Amino acid sequence: MSLASEIVTIFLTVFIVVDPFGIVPVFISLTAGLPQNRRRITVLKAVVAAFAVLCLFIFTGSAILRFLGIQPGSFFIAGGILMFIVSIDLLLGKPGRTKTSGDETADGREDVSIFPLAIPMLAGPGAITTVLLYASEDKLHGLILPVLVGSAALALAIAAATMLLSSFFLRVLGKTGVSVIERIMGIVLTGLSVQFVYDGLVKLRVIAGG
Repeated sequence: MSLASEIVTIFLTVFIVVDPFGIVPVFISLTAGLPQNRRRITVLKAVVAAFAVLCLFIFTGSAILRFLGIQPGSFFIAGGILMFIVSIDLLLGKPGRTKTSGDETADGREDVSIFPLAIPMLAGPGAITTVLLYASEDKLHGLILPVLVGSAALALAIAAATMLLSSFFLRVLGKTGVSVIERIMGIVLTGLSVQFVYDGLVKLRVIAGG
């Protein structure tokens, strides 16, 4: 795989697990009745907090795996399984089990920017697992960290835009349009998750790489 293709694949994976379009209905329900300036502040705080969390795992991911004695191959398989669960949730249109439950979104907190928007909606287990997977093995010859940071920043910037324009997107696309986009993302993520499991089996020398 070429360098450009690898970078595009990394960005698409991060983009899908962050799920900028899937957060639109949740954001609307959580911020209903808030003035426009308060909604903008909520978006800014949520995106900054999510970016900080993802960067923490991007830069410390390899060290965490080494400290726990987890082989990259084992984590690739575990991460692939988790990503497959996320993809099934997207395909079936279910509330993300790896993100938040109905009780959490209906918590009624005054400030929803950190919880549940930043964590676990934007920087949930799926997104954290993804950056850990890529950070644990550098396929880009020293460029993996800046690529991951850039991918996370771009995905979160798109998420910020969809939240700020949430009413517009929901009006134009409708719930059906948002649902279709999520299902397309789920199909792509399904293939990527299986690839992660395959790579993990190869790294553990359970099967021979092709």
